[in-house]
Amino acid sequence: MSQITAHAIVGEPEVLEDELHPAWLELKAAATAIQPLQAKDGSVSEVDRPAASALVDTIVGAIESLAPRFPHDAEYLEALVVDFRRWQDDGLGVPDFLDSLIAFQPQRHRVDGLRHLVVFPMYTQNGSSDRHVEALLVEVIWPEFIAALEAGDYGNTLFVSLRLVDFTPGYDTNSAVLFPETVAMREIPTFTWGAIFQDREAARYRRVVRTAAAITKLDLPPAAAALLDDQALAERTFVMWDIIHDRTHMRGDLPFDPFMIKQRMPFFLYSLEELRCDLTAFRESVRIERALRARADDGDELTPIEAETLDQAGLVQYAVIFDRIFRFAITGTRVRNYDGLGGQLLFAWLHQRGVLHWTDTQLAFDWEAVPDAVVALGDTIDDLYWKSIDRPKTAHWLAAYELVASVLAPNPASVWAEGLPREVLAGPPKGYTDLVMDDEFPLSMFYEALDKKMKDVIASTVGIVGSDD
Repeated sequence: MSQITAHAIVGEPEVLEDELHPAWLELKAAATAIQPLQAKDGSVSEVDRPAASALVDTIVGAIESLAPRFPHDAEYLEALVVDFRRWQDDGLGVPDFLDSLIAFQPQRHRVDGLRHLVVFPMYTQNGSSDRHVEALLVEVIWPEFIAALEAGDYGNTLFVSLRLVDFTPGYDTNSAVLFPETVAMREIPTFTWGAIFQDREAARYRRVVRTAAAITKLDLPPAAAALLDDQALAERTFVMWDIIHDRTHMRGDLPFDPFMIKQRMPFFLYSLEELRCDLTAFRESVRIERALRARADDGDELTPIEAETLDQAGLVQYAVIFDRIFRFAITGTRVRNYDGLGGQLLFAWLHQRGVLHWTDTQLAFDWEAVPDAVVALGDTIDDLYWKSIDRPKTAHWLAAYELVASVLAPNPASVWAEGLPREVLAGPPKGYTDLVMDDEFPLSMFYEALDKKMKDVIASTVGIVGSDD
């Protein structure tokens, strides 16, 4: 962070100053100091209110000092000061930052290199469930080829791609998202944006896959190897992957709420939904690559943006496969780990179709056959969804389990694999979910061995940012 890069603010002659500006350091320190004074819901006990109130004064003063450097966020930062002062005046009870949250609209400013100051009482996914004050400096990642994709067939007005510049301890975790629903507020509005930190995703991908490829003696194709050597290239790849993934949650033959909010379902349903979206990103990348490659082969001269899109489409395919099978499959606990299950499923599917080989303790792929095999898994999940529109919820659950179990071996003690008792089948959905084991589909012997060798490197990616690797 000692390397200073100035980023022009659109429409403004001045540039954003060093992220280590004294006002930012004061804000970060005060936000960090107030966190241990807050209860889980964000409130502050009576005994700690004087100290917390003084810290709020510091936070507000720092925000006001920094605000001129973020003219595109002026309405939000003004509302943020009002929310902090109201919280303070009301005795620092459960915070309510709805007004400032509504005023924060980063999706309206998707300009590459533009920065935002973000401060909210919130929890951080994959980090803490406590709604404590967190502060972040973030930078937009929005290359021209992504703008072209979004303006064309992959419109996603809610999607925001960010890079972490500096942050409070809540983001010194695995959390790679900034979602408005995590903010403390009195009511739930219609959400208009969701942000992903592609620099964190790219950095941990590069570190994990580099190690996994060495352990498995995988001979990486040149383009895949280049992805591990170039953080900026990897970031752009993850932006393309995520913008297609994110919009897929709202598209397709969906028999249920795409985000499965307010539903308690067996965790393998979440596995299939997240994997469906990733495989859609893969499928679309294959389609884009083949269409542009055919044009180039026919003698058409691609524009610079089209040429970059062609390259990135191929990289997305490597990223989806390697992130899923190397990082997702063995990251986190074995307690209902739906992303882990999705990684296991993709690996086994490719192995059973003869396009992935683990022979003589070396991993290899038949790369020409891989795209169609991956797309076939996506088609299988899509077919499950399409058929389930006409099924009761629990019948869909049973069909989904049958799909997963046709590829992965269930836990030998599984009641689901044995067959649910008739009284459970005739009862409410809760009975079905209660009988799903925490580790319904244990790691294979391949993954047990890989997990032991990869634990340290995966643990080392907690809190990682692009400049760390």
